[in-house]
Amino acid sequence: MATLLVLGSKPDPELPPESAYDDVACANASGFSVAQHGLRRPAYTVISAILTSGIGSGRQSLNALQGLSTEALYYFPRPRKRRKPLKRIMEAALDFRTSAFYFRRQLRKANYTWHRFVRQDNAWYQGLVARLCEGNEGLLRQLREKSPSTGIMALVVGMSLGEYDRFIISGFSFELTHSYAANPEIDERGTKISRHTPTDVRVLRHLSKACGNIFTTEQTVHEKTGIPLLSL
Repeated sequence: MATLLVLGSKPDPELPPESAYDDVACANASGFSVAQHGLRRPAYTVISAILTSGIGSGRQSLNALQGLSTEALYYFPRPRKRRKPLKRIMEAALDFRTSAFYFRRQLRKANYTWHRFVRQDNAWYQGLVARLCEGNEGLLRQLREKSPSTGIMALVVGMSLGEYDRFIISGFSFELTHSYAANPEIDERGTKISRHTPTDVRVLRHLSKACGNIFTTEQTVHEKTGIPLLSL
């Protein structure tokens, strides 16, 4: 079995030595940090369809991915919600910009390459998290209120593969900050804190206690979730 480094997009990630892990998994544009720090090519990357939706932070992330690559690319779609007919018409353009077809086209325009494309619906990702939550009702209610972030999805995908027996979280901060640019969402919302934070913290706390094989190099993650710090 092997160790997987799950890398988020926060600035100046606390990276473990390369001898501490076997593979790297990325969330959204954290491949930028992989290139910046000369790490090995990601075994897989989970990228949210929001990156091709047209929002400012998505355009920044696409720019950061220019010319990079991953072995497997996991397309993480927007959740499908029941909408009234007028709402469906109003959001038709957004649905197209976040579709798998448009997503792939935009990433190829950014010269981002992959060997294998994995397309699953949003329910598949939510199901991975729900199974790992082992029927915890409070946590399942939290999942219904707000989905976990792409970083958490990158972790649970790795846990579902059956190829790794230890996981190291780096580059996570529960904030909207990125290593490659100033995220415009911070000014738009007037806060650095991600809306995913309450869900992410609860999921990580549960997984840490239930599995005992998750470690972090980030002091913030340790303080908020109780995940043990990796001894370097």
